[in-house]
Amino acid sequence: MDPMPPVLAIVGATSTGKSELGMALAEELGGEIVNADALQAYRGLDIGTAKPGPAERERVPHHLVDILEPHEVYSAGEFARRARMAIAEIQGRGGTPIVVGGSGFYLRALFEGLSPLPSGNHETRQALRERLEAEGLGALRAELERLDPKTAARLTAGDTQRTLRALEVALATGRPLSSWVEEQPLGTQGIAGIEVIRVGLTLPRGILYDRIAGRVARMMEAGWIGEVAGLLQQGLSPRLPAFQAIGYRQLVRHLEGDGSLEQAVAEIVRETRRFAKRQETWFRKEPDVTWFSAQELKRQIPGVLRHAKHRGLGRAYG
Repeated sequence: MDPMPPVLAIVGATSTGKSELGMALAEELGGEIVNADALQAYRGLDIGTAKPGPAERERVPHHLVDILEPHEVYSAGEFARRARMAIAEIQGRGGTPIVVGGSGFYLRALFEGLSPLPSGNHETRQALRERLEAEGLGALRAELERLDPKTAARLTAGDTQRTLRALEVALATGRPLSSWVEEQPLGTQGIAGIEVIRVGLTLPRGILYDRIAGRVARMMEAGWIGEVAGLLQQGLSPRLPAFQAIGYRQLVRHLEGDGSLEQAVAEIVRETRRFAKRQETWFRKEPDVTWFSAQELKRQIPGVLRHAKHRGLGRAYG
């Protein structure tokens, strides 16, 4: 029996053009995109996630977009489960799965599996939630930076759910979450036996930062603040995990009367730049990523195609 063709994964920091490259490659290879952006899974979070619109989804099939309501919880494990199903369906139709996204932990869960972690501790979790209400996320974040600086470094400042989980592990077991992840072997939840071709997009830091500022400005012009206001008017809690992401939490705070819109936008740009730096650091440590410049991206597409085909992509299609 012939082996299944490889899965292509496009990785890199925000604003490097991953979605554009994914679309171009999908059209060349008869591919379908599997979304690995955690926030694009949520219905209604469109502008601030740079979600592909109806025209793009008409051109190329997309999976794991608009599959959850904003109040639902999405995890790396759940993403991996759904992504495995989507990849199997695409390959079953003779298509090429192209996984696109900048959520490094989600991609690791898919392709390598998750380390087994200690089960939850109800008493510790409840105590942390009470502290969250009394002290605020900032105090808990500071404690996590002290107890588990490695995990704190990979979490965004407003990631309430994962901050609480990391603190729960550290306090209940006496060991930081990063220690559990590093010392235990990877699980078997990844795509066993399927080759993955990882393509990374990169930009010089100054150009990337300028792109981020421009992208945030375009999102604001497209009505991002109205999108957030509309979601809150539906009765959604501003404390939902989906609203803790960069951009959404700043705009929620502004709409609640905490700071001007100009201050919110400035913080969004600043936090997104920091996040992009963390993404680049993460993916630079990942195995077997072949990097391409995101400058003049259209001129890079033939080289990416040659690389992917040399690695075996498309071999099932003659």
